[in-house]
Amino acid sequence: MKILVINCGSSSLKYQLFDMDKEEVLAKGLVERIAIDGSRIEQETAKGEFELETAIPDHKKAVELVFEALTSPDHGVIKDLQEIDAVGHRVVHGGEKVTKSTIIDQDVLEAIQEVVPFSPLHNPANLQGIQACSSLLEGKPQVAVFDTAFHQTMPQENFVYPIPLSYYKEQGIRRYGFHGTSHNFITNRAAELLGKPVEEVNLISCHLGNGSSITAVKNGKSIMTSMGLTPLAGLPMGTRSGDLDPSIIIYMIKQLGMSPDEVDKVLNKESGVLGISGLSSDFRDLEKGAESGDENCQLALKIFHSRCRETIGAYATMMGGRIDAITFTGGIGENGSKDREVICDGLEIIGVKLDKEINNQRKPKEKVISAEDSAIKVMVIPTDEELMIARDTKRLVQGK
Repeated sequence: MKILVINCGSSSLKYQLFDMDKEEVLAKGLVERIAIDGSRIEQETAKGEFELETAIPDHKKAVELVFEALTSPDHGVIKDLQEIDAVGHRVVHGGEKVTKSTIIDQDVLEAIQEVVPFSPLHNPANLQGIQACSSLLEGKPQVAVFDTAFHQTMPQENFVYPIPLSYYKEQGIRRYGFHGTSHNFITNRAAELLGKPVEEVNLISCHLGNGSSITAVKNGKSIMTSMGLTPLAGLPMGTRSGDLDPSIIIYMIKQLGMSPDEVDKVLNKESGVLGISGLSSDFRDLEKGAESGDENCQLALKIFHSRCRETIGAYATMMGGRIDAITFTGGIGENGSKDREVICDGLEIIGVKLDKEINNQRKPKEKVISAEDSAIKVMVIPTDEELMIARDTKRLVQGK
């Protein structure tokens, strides 16, 4: 069975074509700068790499280019589109109506549209990708895999906000959480590495990158996560503020005369470590700046590490201290050995003891980085959201 996985962003489209009989990636690629000057597609297969710069006015054209690249006699991997058995789509927000991966029909499309106000950058792009595939792959099943789905197991006391309950009951305003596909993959892979049934695994899963979230996983299920109604909440991130006193927003509007759109731009695109450092949202740049004595870069890193440590500690108490492992994934989680070390420094109180030598080794990427006498294992596990989407798509299409 060949499954195409599509991940549409506001101006980009990532894709992978899987042979799911072997769970083998046949092709992977990226369409970027959609509707922007300099738009291009790049694809990597066993045949090599292919790149093309061309005008890409919308997501439908992007999907057309993906299909052309996959079926090209020169750099493609299939003869025609009929070889694709199904398409799996990453969808950021499912709200409360869609609580698990599901085959896409009109009701699902309407549910995705309904929560666009909670995910205005991502859900419209996700819908465009689905609609483009529907028109070009007529009759082929499509599956939506939601970032919010894994967190639907949170107990009510962890997802209801302490504001008038009518906002939740009538408007659906609550904590949803994101990065769920990644946290789900990590939970299943950690269970394999620990040699335990997934239903018995207790983790604190740290997905750290330009967007970051931490999730408490009890008995294989999410019970709390740091992101909220939108991906803006929780940890400070590359350009996102994370949690802050809501009165700051009122101050920005009333005292500084800012519009809601201007506040939204500041909190989503000009805050986080970029806002603190004034230099960059890339942690590699921040580390270089910190090493050269830039106090703002040093402060940005300290704040990020402190919030991560604070969240891990809070989730440890929420789980009664019964934790099998703390896992790190994402661009920073997988590659930032110094970040992992600083975050774990101070977690000795819950039984964490890092093996700094193993932590600093670049390979293998998947590894246990805690000392042998650590009460809690600390693990680095590269995430694979696309494979998780492909697995869900295969399961649903086969009716399992």
